[in-house]
Order: sequence, then C-alpha cells, then structure tokens
Amino acid sequence: MSARRPVSVTLRVEPGSDLPADERAAVLEAVQACRSLQGSLLPVLHAIQDRLSWVPPRAVPLIAFELNLSRAEVHGVLSFYHYFRQTKPGRHVVYLCRAEACQASGAVALEAHAKRRLGVDFHGTSADGRYTLEPVYCLGNCACGPSLMIDKELHAGVTPARFDELVAE
Repeated sequence: MSARRPVSVTLRVEPGSDLPADERAAVLEAVQACRSLQGSLLPVLHAIQDRLSWVPPRAVPLIAFELNLSRAEVHGVLSFYHYFRQTKPGRHVVYLCRAEACQASGAVALEAHAKRRLGVDFHGTSADGRYTLEPVYCLGNCACGPSLMIDKELHAGVTPARFDELVAE
C-alpha cells in the first residue's frame, strides 16, 4: 500500500466579496467611472464617498485590485486625507467651522455646546444615529460667523440656541 499525500488546496477569495451587494456595486461603479483618469485613486475615493457617504475599509482590497495598486497604497491615501470617512456617518453631517474668523465670533462656545448637545466629540456620531459632528477649517462665510453646514446647507451667525433649533428640525 502506498501512503496518500495530502492535497493542498488554495482558495482564492475575490476582493470585496465580503462587502454588501449595494456597497460593492457602488465601489465598482466609482472605479469604472474614474479608472481612466490620471491619478485615478483620489477621484475613485471621492466617488465612493459621494455614493455611500463613507469609504468602507472592507472596500480597500477591491479598490486596490481594480486599480492595480497595493492595499497599502489605497489605505495610505485613504487615511492621509481627513476628508475621507472610514466609519459610516449619521443621517446628517454637521460641519462646524473652526477658522479664526469664526472663533473670534463665538465658534468656541458653539463647538462646546454642539459637542454637549450631540453627546459626541469631533468625528463622532450621536447615539440616535442622526448627526455626525465634523470640524472644518473654513466654510468661506467669514463675515457671518460662527458658521456651520448641515449636509450641504450653510448656516451663518449660529448661536447655541439656533444650533438647538437646527438639530431639532
């Protein structure tokens, strides 16, 4: 009798196969739309975030595979730019201006109030999942500070009381 040799089988897992179908489709659409651009990684990441409101870390292998980059290259760019979210945001994102002009007109007090009211620090999402608080360093509304933006709607001269009204709506 001859001894049987164990057979070695290598399973190949397709990059991004662990993503939910809608997220995988959004990533592939973004790659397809931007792959021909010079330096396509940044436009791809922007397109993914536009579609999903974040860039899921589990998408990194798929992005790397599709753009013929290493996972380290994709992760390096994704983690370098603070604009890209690697955690799912709340239903609404509050961008609070931290530039000098807004600070001089009350943004420091507004920031403290917003953090207390939402129960989060910057980059955090409120317990009810409604709001994510993000710092920005200028909204281009310097003469009317303090300013903030909720999703894509700019608000000027925001007081703590006005903030409460905005997040109650």
